Amino acid sequence: MATMATKKLNLPLPEEMHEAIFAESHEMGVPATRLVRSVLEDWLRERRRARRRAEVRRFAMEHGGSDLDLDPELEAAATAELRRLYAAEDEAR
Repeated sequence: MATMATKKLNLPLPEEMHEAIFAESHEMGVPATRLVRSVLEDWLRERRRARRRAEVRRFAMEHGGSDLDLDPELEAAATAELRRLYAAEDEAR
C-alpha cells in the first residue's frame, strides 16, 4: 500500500467546536482527524463542483445562440432553462 505524503495544519478551534468534533468522532467510531479530513474533502469537492457549474453557466450565457452551439434549438432551450434556474437560485439567496 502506497503511503500518501501529508502535511500538518495547526487549526485553533473554539472549545465547543473541538468538543463537538470529538463527540461526533467517538459516536461514529472514527478518529477525529479522519472525520475532519473527510468533511474538508467533501467541502473542497463541492467547491470544485460549484466553480465548474459557474464556469459552465458563464460560458452558456456568453455563447448561447452563437456559432459555438452544436444544436442552436437545443442550446437556446438549455440557455433559457439555465437562466430560469439561476434566477430562482438568485432569488432564494
